[in-house]
Amino acid sequence: MARSSSDETRDRIVKAANSLFYGKGIRAVSVDAVAEKAGITKKTLYYHFRSKDDLVAAYLASRDQPNLEAFSGYFDAAQGALPERIRAIFTGIATAARHRRWKGCGFLRIAAELVDTPGHPAVKAAGAHKKRVEAWLAEIIAAEGLSGADRLARQIVLLMDGAFSTMLVHHDVAYIESAGDAAATLLANAAREAR
Repeated sequence: MARSSSDETRDRIVKAANSLFYGKGIRAVSVDAVAEKAGITKKTLYYHFRSKDDLVAAYLASRDQPNLEAFSGYFDAAQGALPERIRAIFTGIATAARHRRWKGCGFLRIAAELVDTPGHPAVKAAGAHKKRVEAWLAEIIAAEGLSGADRLARQIVLLMDGAFSTMLVHHDVAYIESAGDAAATLLANAAREAR
């Protein structure tokens, strides 16, 4: 089924927002700047999004599935047992973080910018994404027969998000690599205890 021009315009707006918001942050980017980058009028932008808040939430929603697919791709392409395959997710993130345009986790950056508005739609979208990552990890861990999959998944997410934050401070991918080592050790220990 062919996409409507309205859908294509909406996608173009979200793509422009994605580039600007990720690159500069949401507070530094005006709706006018997004409309200009998308090649539309501000009125057209507001036809598709009631507010900048809705646009920011749509921006994060557009990053949700691609991020999950990237993590899944790193995991699926890896060889070895579960600890090595989980470490591969962190290694994949480290590779991405070496790119000059990498600015950290967009979800964490938005949540930090909006820390004083916990009910903001974008904060909710960020939280929902983090929960999906955690649930996906728990599913993978449970499939390996390890008990406490939910607890282990949460610990891995904490390692990941802590490393994302630390990399922004130090601009050093060694932190995500160390977090990957810690996640692998955590899972190896859990597997030994399960025997």
